Amino acid sequence: MREIAFIRQNKEKWLEFERAITSGDKKNPDEMSSLYIQLINDLSFAQTYYPKSKTVVYLNHLAAQVYQKIYKTKRVEKNRLVYFFKTEVPLLCYAYRRYFLYAFILFFLSVGIGVISAINDKDFIRLILSDGYVNMTMENIEKGNPVAVYKSGSNWGSFIGITLNNLRVGAMCYFYGISAGIGTFRIAFENGIMLGSFQYMFYEHKVFWESVRGIWIHGSMEIFGIVVETAAGFILGASVLFPRTYSRLNSLKRGFMASFKIYLSTWAFTIAAGFLEGFITRYSVDMPIWASTAIILSTLSFISWYYLIYPVFVHKKQLKNLA
Repeated sequence: MREIAFIRQNKEKWLEFERAITSGDKKNPDEMSSLYIQLINDLSFAQTYYPKSKTVVYLNHLAAQVYQKIYKTKRVEKNRLVYFFKTEVPLLCYAYRRYFLYAFILFFLSVGIGVISAINDKDFIRLILSDGYVNMTMENIEKGNPVAVYKSGSNWGSFIGITLNNLRVGAMCYFYGISAGIGTFRIAFENGIMLGSFQYMFYEHKVFWESVRGIWIHGSMEIFGIVVETAAGFILGASVLFPRTYSRLNSLKRGFMASFKIYLSTWAFTIAAGFLEGFITRYSVDMPIWASTAIILSTLSFISWYYLIYPVFVHKKQLKNLA
């Protein structure tokens, strides 16, 4: 269908939508939802066949107005914080799920490179982790406590220091996304290589499972959180690189608002990981295997469920509400 015919066919309907939006009369939420679905269908058609047309910009703007009107009529959780974690963040995670895929691919790729590099170059671990850290770890392994480094300092001192450092790394991972994602890629890549070579060092000295029991008590949420922050950085970078039908400035504003909320949600997990590292990890050697395993599996399962599985259910629920 030619664009002019598409416009003539739907012009009256779109004008009716405009009147419904601009009129002061309160519309039935079901009626507004129906309008929204029709507009999304028209927008999808226009984006497919007339991608650079002003019709796409017009329909995009119209759909956004209908969406806002729908959610002004919907009941919002009394507790804004509950709504943020229960609905807002999961919907954003679902909408930007492909960036999570990119972040995880980068994570596993960089960890693999770290492991392979450590296998093939005996000096690689020292180059990445420094001589001082490697020598200290070797001494701890010889003493029979590979993760003794986590026992240094007081509980509260370790918790605060570790948490602030992890928040700093996460902030770098996210905000460096403004460089079209290049900065985020570099930080995530370096951290993945470091993790891969670090874990291989324990494997090489036959204390791999002892290190896993200690490191991943807090590492499950800490490392997963960094991957999510990497995804948020990629979203920010993509808003600069690919503005679509928006101006680059408006695209950046939209990308920042969405990605910052996802990034902000990781703070809860980063703080929880810092607490575990400061108060629990130091006792991993003396802890029963079942207890450390239970902590690792439960923390990893929860954060995986929240960012990867729960968003699908929230999205399906929203579609039912709009139907």
